[in-house]
Amino acid sequence: MARLPRLAVFDLDYTLWPFWVDTHVDPPFHRSSRDGTVRDSRGRTIRLYPDVPEILGRLRDLGVPVAAASRTGEVEGANQLLELFDLVKYFVHREIYPGCKITHFQRLQQKTGVPFSQMAFFDDEKRNVVDVSTLGVTCVHVPNGMSLPTLTQGLETFAKAQVGGPEAQPCG
Repeated sequence: MARLPRLAVFDLDYTLWPFWVDTHVDPPFHRSSRDGTVRDSRGRTIRLYPDVPEILGRLRDLGVPVAAASRTGEVEGANQLLELFDLVKYFVHREIYPGCKITHFQRLQQKTGVPFSQMAFFDDEKRNVVDVSTLGVTCVHVPNGMSLPTLTQGLETFAKAQVGGPEAQPCG
């Protein structure tokens, strides 16, 4: 079997869900007891990208721990959404606070002991991908949100980077 990362790290906004939690929606959030729909304080329905629960479940089944790295200023709202969407169970660590993603990854490395070279990172913002790649993390730019094909591509990119194959591509 191909080599798998020892830690898969996901951004949140426009990676797991199609909005900025600090701009496009209004916390606090709640889940309807009637139909399970997650809504913001104005009653607008909040959704994940459709493949996200399956993506996180697959990584769990493969034995790959998952972490979050988000620069949002809406820390409470982001954590609340992870809880309401029942995603907290997948995350071994959450680094959710404003600042540079390099700081998030340095803290993840300290907490987990996983070398940067054994991490895979999925993010919609090119600047974060460029910054984090300088640490030696295998990065996957996610311009249209997470999907199962994007996960497959990311895991293949990680595996190729581990063997230094000719198709291995640096982040960017």
